[in-house]
Amino acid sequence: MPKQNSSGGKDKLGSISKQGDRYLRSLFTAGARAVIRYAKIHGTGHRPWLTALLARRPTKVAAIALANKLARMAWAMMARNEPYKEPAALTA
Repeated sequence: MPKQNSSGGKDKLGSISKQGDRYLRSLFTAGARAVIRYAKIHGTGHRPWLTALLARRPTKVAAIALANKLARMAWAMMARNEPYKEPAALTA
């Protein structure tokens, strides 16, 4: 997880720490790279967040950001004991 320094309503995420399970971190980054590779081949129209991220950041940086997002989503699902819910913008 990146270190968070937020004030005044602006979220600023710092560098990603190397704490926790190395194997789990590598699985998240490998999965994120696979999602980005698939998105580059088949288009990113149904993932507007990823499209905007790839437009302004290099691929490897975007992969780490996506891995962080996936880890946060997985943690939230486990903490709340809920299944994955597709975002409303994607189901419409």
